[in-house]
Amino acid sequence: MILRLLALTLWAVPLLHGANADELVGEANAAEIGLDPRQALEFLLHADQLRPGDASILQKIARQYSDLVVEQPNRDEKKRYAQMALDYAQRALAINPRDPVNVLSLAVCHGKLALYSDTRNKVSYSRLVRDEAETALALDPNYAWAHHVLGRWHCEVATLNAASRLFVKLFYGDLPAASIAEGIRQLERACELEPTELNHWLELGFAYLAADEKEKARAQWMRGLAMPSRGIHDEPAKQRAREALAKLD
Repeated sequence: MILRLLALTLWAVPLLHGANADELVGEANAAEIGLDPRQALEFLLHADQLRPGDASILQKIARQYSDLVVEQPNRDEKKRYAQMALDYAQRALAINPRDPVNVLSLAVCHGKLALYSDTRNKVSYSRLVRDEAETALALDPNYAWAHHVLGRWHCEVATLNAASRLFVKLFYGDLPAASIAEGIRQLERACELEPTELNHWLELGFAYLAADEKEKARAQWMRGLAMPSRGIHDEPAKQRAREALAKLD
């Protein structure tokens, strides 16, 4: 494995020094397809040096930092990578604030940061996730991933237990209204718009489970699990669904 990584690094060196920004972005895209966000990030950081202020490159850098969060060895490093992702996402949005992808990137980054933050910031980030997903949908009502993020937000907030919700309300102000029914509606729309994306179907399964519609949940999980894994998040999402399915049997 070490020799393979070394070979890949040595292979990339002439590309980094001789390629233009478009070529580097192309190599980053290939690395991303190959499920190698670290290599993709390296190409994109060099592309950013060659073409500073390109919102598309900045947004892609944000995505790589976000994808690399899970690989970090401890909570502090995970939070640092999530913050780096947010910083680049904010830079992309400042350049092109009308791009729904840039807006939703903020929602994803705030969601990641919430995982490694105290309760006050979790609540604050949760509100931002909803607002940014809704803003992305206002810019593009057919943006499947914005429906996905908003649907997941509704389900997660709606299923908070009474004690947690009361604690949040007493100390940090109540969260916006959320419902499992709206979560299902949003995730169903994501599936309609992007039926080949397995993550939409798997997440819809969890929404149905939250509504205690177990057979519908099973059907969505089975559909998603039957699809080929293509992205870096696909196998972890499938494993989560498999574990949930096992508990139904």
